[in-house]
Amino acid sequence: MTLQNKVYRTVIWVWFLLYSLWILYPLLWLVMNGLKSNSEFFLDTWSLPKQWLWQNYLAAWDAGIGQYFFNSILVTLVSVVLILLLGSMAAYGLSRFRFKGVDALLLIILSGLMLAPQVSLISLYKILQTIGLYNTYWALIVPYVAFQLPFAIFLMRSYFLSIPRELEESACMDGCNTWGIYLHIILPMGRPILASAALLTGMSIWNEFMFAMVFVEDTSLRTIPVGLMNLRSQLNTNFGVQLAGLTIAALPMIIAFVLFQRQFVRGLTAGSVKG
Repeated sequence: MTLQNKVYRTVIWVWFLLYSLWILYPLLWLVMNGLKSNSEFFLDTWSLPKQWLWQNYLAAWDAGIGQYFFNSILVTLVSVVLILLLGSMAAYGLSRFRFKGVDALLLIILSGLMLAPQVSLISLYKILQTIGLYNTYWALIVPYVAFQLPFAIFLMRSYFLSIPRELEESACMDGCNTWGIYLHIILPMGRPILASAALLTGMSIWNEFMFAMVFVEDTSLRTIPVGLMNLRSQLNTNFGVQLAGLTIAALPMIIAFVLFQRQFVRGLTAGSVKG
């Protein structure tokens, strides 16, 4: 390796190291200040805590974050499972079967990406009240699934198009039917895009505020975004506990991205050449 190449690689590594620190520092600041008292937070917000107040996290959990956290976990998990199940079946059908009107059906599905959730707020509110789902977990799950499905179908269809058809033809010769191909070939080979779709839709659902605020009025059913707003009103003078609550709220999505980062990148790049 020439000196010029070594210098070039060193500059690249330094750049990515500085960029990583730039991204990670706000998270570290959040965790660090969640361990401080009010006076220490205001006097020196950039230093390490002199006394590590781990009870701030316990206080935030007991103040209601625990209930909101489990509500968000439940709503997000159920929504993501339904999105992956329905989206993968739709994407498989749209990528493999040719029938009259398939292109129009795909266009109709993708047109859902152009519908802003804010536009449908009043009509959804009336519908949920009429069918008896208002102020339940399903009042959040059903709209989340409906609004995230077009994006998930778009992602998964592009990936499924890149899976060789020869594998399916071989399976058919061995006596495998359409459901068998879907279960034993498409889903196992599509794990990267399933992980990508799960992460992207899960993050959107986890952070959604508007529907969670309007469609649920029972405090025991509310999710993390609305819960953090309530926590702020309850603890408007205790910033350490508020920051601890924010840390708890951000932790699941950070862990999910760290665990599934390889599948996430593979899923977004493998199907990018077809559409």
